[in-house]
Amino acid sequence: MTSSARPAFYALSPGGWRDYVTLLHPPYTLWHLSYVVIGAGLAPHLGYARLGLALAAFFLAVGIGAHALDELKDRPLGTRIGDGTLIALAAVSIGGAVAIGIGGAIAREPWLLAFVGVGAFVVVAYNLELFGGRFHGDPWFALAWGGFPLLTGYFAVAGRIRLEAVLAAVFATLSSHAQRLLSTPVRTVRRRTASVSGTIVYRDGREEPLDAESLMRVPEAALKALAAAVVCLAVALVVLHAS
Repeated sequence: MTSSARPAFYALSPGGWRDYVTLLHPPYTLWHLSYVVIGAGLAPHLGYARLGLALAAFFLAVGIGAHALDELKDRPLGTRIGDGTLIALAAVSIGGAVAIGIGGAIAREPWLLAFVGVGAFVVVAYNLELFGGRFHGDPWFALAWGGFPLLTGYFAVAGRIRLEAVLAAVFATLSSHAQRLLSTPVRTVRRRTASVSGTIVYRDGREEPLDAESLMRVPEAALKALAAAVVCLAVALVVLHAS
């Protein structure tokens, strides 16, 4: 049988403030915000104020807005947050992220508007599965939640895109794709599977029961390790500039 009713390893018991913590997908939000930091950290000179604004915009758009829309779509986390509250959270947070981006474009670099437009479109189209889900899928997740934040972080600080930023964006895209490959089967077990039963028989005669925990243990451990690794890389780049 499935041994845990939690929809994600980081999900808290439903109800009250715990729903809002779960809604943030804390380890994944930190993971994807780290791409913004890595992008900024690869710039020749790290502007901390610009990095702070970029992080604020992505936290609003991805950490709150995207996750609120995702929960509104089909309740994957099973929270008790009302539809009206989720809509308000999404509208205010995505609107705030767009405002930050427009402010940066006016104050410093007009080309930031291109990043703002792409980001606002993807966060809504992906999470609400608009256009028949054409923008919802593993490739779009890898690009929108991996390569795009890194390129935006770099551009927000450096004001241009160079080869090292493109190569790093490939890294972010591939690591986000790895995240998706690991998390998809885990979500299937946690959210859609009623029971798991079976036995693994080894060539030496040993037997090991096959259950939900055994299916989730390794990929979830890998997800936790990858999240921590990307965060550590982001911190290392900031420390490098500060030293």
